[in-house]
Amino acid sequence: MPSTSDFCAALTDGPSSPLGAACGGSSHGSGNDATPLRQRILALADQLADQLADHSRGELVEGVLRHLVAIGHATQEQSDWALLNGALEDIRDGLSVFCPHRYRRKVGVVGSARVPPESAVYQQAVELSQRLAASGFEVMTGAGEGVMEAANLGAGQDKSYGLSIHLPFEFAANPYIDPQTRLVVFRYFFTRKHFLVQESDALVAMPGGVGTLDELFEALTLIQTAKTVPVPVVLLAPAGDDYWQRWKSYMVKSVEERGMVSPADAQIYDQVDSAEAAVDIIRRFYRIFHSCRFLGGERLQLLLHGTPTDEQLRTINHVFSDLLLGGSIEPFTHRSEQGVYPGLQFQFDHRCMGRLYELIRHLNHLPLAGGTRLEHPEQRQ
Repeated sequence: MPSTSDFCAALTDGPSSPLGAACGGSSHGSGNDATPLRQRILALADQLADQLADHSRGELVEGVLRHLVAIGHATQEQSDWALLNGALEDIRDGLSVFCPHRYRRKVGVVGSARVPPESAVYQQAVELSQRLAASGFEVMTGAGEGVMEAANLGAGQDKSYGLSIHLPFEFAANPYIDPQTRLVVFRYFFTRKHFLVQESDALVAMPGGVGTLDELFEALTLIQTAKTVPVPVVLLAPAGDDYWQRWKSYMVKSVEERGMVSPADAQIYDQVDSAEAAVDIIRRFYRIFHSCRFLGGERLQLLLHGTPTDEQLRTINHVFSDLLLGGSIEPFTHRSEQGVYPGLQFQFDHRCMGRLYELIRHLNHLPLAGGTRLEHPEQRQ
């Protein structure tokens, strides 16, 4: 791996680099090595190099530095570097909050900020999060009012996270989130939505406006295109509220009937009208299924809490052969720091994400023995 000074030289040298321009262009032999900016960059690079002594992802870190050098040669625009700096700050803040808490599953709850406390939607969001917290799950919201406030209220501060954002009409986070340890204030929507999807083991969408639908479609798009792993997506509204029926009608008549989505994609989400049913769907999703891993090429691994019998595996291969690009669904064992898990692996046709959800449901209904893991679907380990 090249030395940190090599990277710093590449980043700061030459008039095409914004940092080089700030340091007076090329500094080799010019006496500019002592400029404060270059010294600060070299000091930061040395800190990073010290951290990498025991770092298991050194090649990825090297790649980050190489990309930074390339960006330095590509643009000197203030707005481009402000975007990069702000996005990295968002990522830093998000990782600082979530990395210590990844052992427990979290449920993202999205919905309107405008529903009042006396509304049926608000009260249902409170009940939903109370039930999730009682089942051991933690709750993540956009930290605002309405549905977000109700969900954090139901879960309580010790099981709530907030993903707030800087807006022209500034608002404070609701009071049911610990602002010191469980609140992230993002600069950009794209980083905020990344953490919503990345850190959520389930998503519950309640009635809302453009922002709610944006978050829902973001999750559905990333799941459908295998840019994130399958998680349960639940559309929830009180009994008698036709919000999601109207949405589904639009999706069928204006999108599905024109051949713009596959009918099987509807398997990615469930629609219910009670908090109890929503929590049951989430708990059941992780009964046998633990997680999945998209590997190189088209290879997919499903990690499980139990091992299917030979007869069950033959049935799975027969019923779900349309998921395969070739070969068959084979058992394997996964070993990592998190433990040992049985699993299934196969060459997955990524156009069949809806059918993959059907396979997960099939697995979760199998009468398998998985010990205490079956009793704690809220735990990632």
